[in-house]
Amino acid sequence: MVTTTTTQESDMQTAKQDVERMLGQLPDDATLEDIEYHFYVLKKIRNGIKSIEEQGSIPQEEAEKRFAKWLSE
Repeated sequence: MVTTTTTQESDMQTAKQDVERMLGQLPDDATLEDIEYHFYVLKKIRNGIKSIEEQGSIPQEEAEKRFAKWLSE
């Protein structure tokens, strides 16, 4: 399983460093599909962090209210 970095750690690392770290955590017998999947997840995480930094996020309580309303319908 590939671990992710925190926002603070990510700010200090380049995309290349993140990919190198990801590849280092994969088993030696990882397939190209495994690498593509983990690269996809890494890219989504980096995009999410960037979005939060640029647009902000909502508090946990607000998220819970929204999900509760959505799940009760």
